[in-house]
Amino acid sequence: MTKRTLQRVIPSQATSDGAGVKLRRSIGQSTQARLDPFLMLDEFGTENPDDYIAGFPSHPHRGFETVTYMLDGHMLHEDHLGNRGDLKSGDVQWMTAGRGIIHSEMPQQTEGRMRGFQLWINLPAREKMKPAGYRDIPAATIPAADWPGGGRVKVIAGTLQTPEGAIPGPIQGLSTAPVYFDVELAANGVFEHALPPAHNAFVYVYEGDVQVGAESPRVLPWRSAGVLSAGDAVRIVAAGEGARFILLAALPLNEPVAQYGPFVMNTTAELEQAVRDYQAGRLTAA
Repeated sequence: MTKRTLQRVIPSQATSDGAGVKLRRSIGQSTQARLDPFLMLDEFGTENPDDYIAGFPSHPHRGFETVTYMLDGHMLHEDHLGNRGDLKSGDVQWMTAGRGIIHSEMPQQTEGRMRGFQLWINLPAREKMKPAGYRDIPAATIPAADWPGGGRVKVIAGTLQTPEGAIPGPIQGLSTAPVYFDVELAANGVFEHALPPAHNAFVYVYEGDVQVGAESPRVLPWRSAGVLSAGDAVRIVAAGEGARFILLAALPLNEPVAQYGPFVMNTTAELEQAVRDYQAGRLTAA
């Protein structure tokens, strides 16, 4: 197998979104920091309620998918379709905006730690105007496997290969064929796994540091995204104190991206139409 190398490091930057929620953005902090089909990755993590209490009041999306993975805390999702979902520690929310969705994500706690990720994945042009969809994935339904050397891997999307057999995650069959693993390694632990060679891939470290690559491995530090080179496998080694990271991979769309805030289309004309539809109350019309 050809091991992927660490091609680029994107340190996360402090920013805010919603009604002032403090977070750190790596992928998507600029148009040059995207990785097709990934548009954005935000990490939120604080024990100060002032950093998250205002939440994400009602707002629109069109043209892509959002994936919220809650490590700690409690958020409530509500949308115009009538969906209502409690997102608690370990849960995942996979939302396809399609032609349009209007939703809110509001904290259901006034103290304690709120920590997790929101990922934006682009949709191909042929799917941007399909009906919106929403799926709650409770923590209890997300498979996990012990990893040799004292590690553990949660499988949100794609399929994990272990010595005991394949472990498919709950998300399968999407056009971008995403892989989403949450990996915990003990000190000096090793995670080595195949990746589809056609996929773009990156790693985001949220605890500790890691080294990426087989020959001449490079350090990927805490709170940084590491864009991987081409190849059909990845090798990641935790530093002496252990590490936790998410590994994401998906098929690139190789299509133009036109983005205006919460709308992601292929052309400026389509963006302008999305804004007009939202202003006229047509964004979510069938």
